[in-house]
Amino acid sequence: MSVQRRPVFPASDPDEVSSNPSANRPFHEVAAARFSRRSVLASGAIAAAAGFLTGSTGTAHATAATASPPEPTGRRPTLGFTPVPTSDADRLTLPEGYQAQVIIPWGTPIRPGGPAWRKDAANSAAEQAQQVGMNHDGMHFFPLGKGAERNRRGLLVLNHEYIDQQLLFPDGDAEMTREKVAKATAAHGVSIVELVHTDRHGWQVADSPRARRVTADTLVTFSGPVGPRHPALRAADPPRGTINNCSHGVTPWGTYLACEENFNAYFGTEHPGWEPTDLQARYGIDREGFGYRWHEADPRFDIAVNPHEANRFGWVVEIDPMDPDAVPVKRTALGRIKHEGCVTTEARGRIVAYTGDDQDGDYLYKFVGDGSWRAHRARGRSPLDHGTLYVARFEDDGTGRWLPLTHGTGPLTRDAGWADQADVLLRTREAADALGATPMDRPEWIAVNPGNQDVYCSLTNGSGRGGAANPRTPNPYGHIIRWRERDGDNTATTFTWDIFLLAGDPAYEERTDLTEDTRFGSPDGLWFDPDGRLWILTDVSNSSQNLPEKGYDRIGNNQMLAADPHTGEIRRFLTGPRGCEITGVITTPDQRTMFVNVQHPGEATPAWGEPTPENPRAVSNWPDFDPEGRPRSATIAIRRTDGGVIGA
Repeated sequence: MSVQRRPVFPASDPDEVSSNPSANRPFHEVAAARFSRRSVLASGAIAAAAGFLTGSTGTAHATAATASPPEPTGRRPTLGFTPVPTSDADRLTLPEGYQAQVIIPWGTPIRPGGPAWRKDAANSAAEQAQQVGMNHDGMHFFPLGKGAERNRRGLLVLNHEYIDQQLLFPDGDAEMTREKVAKATAAHGVSIVELVHTDRHGWQVADSPRARRVTADTLVTFSGPVGPRHPALRAADPPRGTINNCSHGVTPWGTYLACEENFNAYFGTEHPGWEPTDLQARYGIDREGFGYRWHEADPRFDIAVNPHEANRFGWVVEIDPMDPDAVPVKRTALGRIKHEGCVTTEARGRIVAYTGDDQDGDYLYKFVGDGSWRAHRARGRSPLDHGTLYVARFEDDGTGRWLPLTHGTGPLTRDAGWADQADVLLRTREAADALGATPMDRPEWIAVNPGNQDVYCSLTNGSGRGGAANPRTPNPYGHIIRWRERDGDNTATTFTWDIFLLAGDPAYEERTDLTEDTRFGSPDGLWFDPDGRLWILTDVSNSSQNLPEKGYDRIGNNQMLAADPHTGEIRRFLTGPRGCEITGVITTPDQRTMFVNVQHPGEATPAWGEPTPENPRAVSNWPDFDPEGRPRSATIAIRRTDGGVIGA
């Protein structure tokens, strides 16, 4: 996850600044005690061993912990490609034998014949609402048809996290107008496009009745304990839109979950007497937001004029991609936080959803349905409206507990100032503070291993002040934690945890046991493919990318790697162009096409410069390399030249 904020070259991303005032014990203290007692500092790396399962100690192969005993030496390798080197070039790099096709860059009409992309960024707000949005992020491929057709045709549903106003408008953002706000909100949200693959043309956008945009202006509704008529949601207009959609999730019943992260970015005010309430401050709402200045032209985003509008964001949004008339629903039982994603699995017939609150010093959450999701669906009810939301507490003996965010439980009582369950969910961060949850170093994407149901979470980086499986203070490179729920049951309320790997460059950080083929920083996206390969996507902030003073000069541009959790082997699979983040990954059912998103190429970075209206190509000109164009976020479709399975 990345964000742009003025001034152009900040010392850090806003996510790296905590808004958590609680005195809850941070994870770096928990992790330090845990690993001090176990003495698993092997070759400078903090790694878990088979003790994750058995209680014994030992060291991990290469850089990662063994979640289960290594396979026999004669087994077929999971990783079957030659790793690529790091790169700081303005291009995409793939292993030998792989090729990539650029599809649906920002501005592509969602249907053939729609308004064409204008390379000077002169498309109107109305045209942008009919085009693929900006800054592609999490996504999923919903296959259509039967048999082999499912690998050649489907709906690609993808999030658009935020916008770069220097690139979105022909004249940049020196002046803010209502039309500019309308175009910016139209470039946010979710795109649903139908794709078809042919041998001659590769992947192309197809005409489809299902194609649509869900933007920051689309009518939405609310469901669960915080219903659409709740007083805290009353604002000047009906509820509209979803915004800052980072990662995502997919339900067993075939719907898409778009997750609202840095919603505070868009609110501000010039009202001289305004001060944030305690609740607004806990969610990072202030006078300036991230410098978008929308409040100057649209009172919807003036926090002093329209204070309840912000309460409508920070939710998980369920979208039915197969029904173009379905109204997006914000599922409030999953809590109001800065949702990075919402990854689901099934246990004992129940829906289980994991989500991280992506800010330094915030928490990990889990929602467990209160009964069979199929039974709820049969009764016409959403399984995501009925269940318990929990927040994680990590103990320094390698165990952990899920604490229920349930009104009337523990400190969450009426006498303590909690009105009801809706109040708990509207104030999810404050409720988790009260329960004593463990602050983390920016918990981001979560992935569930399809082989054994172990759960992995990326902690991108942090101060070490508090938050997310962190044995380092500070933690500029990030790491990945893993836990196993009791008895392998994802509905359980206790778990055992360990650290899967520490990211970084050993030239700067001696605890990092990585090599030329494996060094990386700031893990963000995580996804398990059906064969059990863990794909790791990185988001090194542009305030650090390529800079020696930040320890990132040898890591190069952002990248994607593949890991074998059984052996700990890691290989670098892809590097991106300058200024970008690599995010969003999914394959077709046969795993012979992999879709990956390249977000914000060409964004301002001290290493390369700043795009301006006069020179939008100052940092990157990917993917068009048009001398009169500008960089564009895009999806790439990766295939092997021999037609084989990606990564095998």
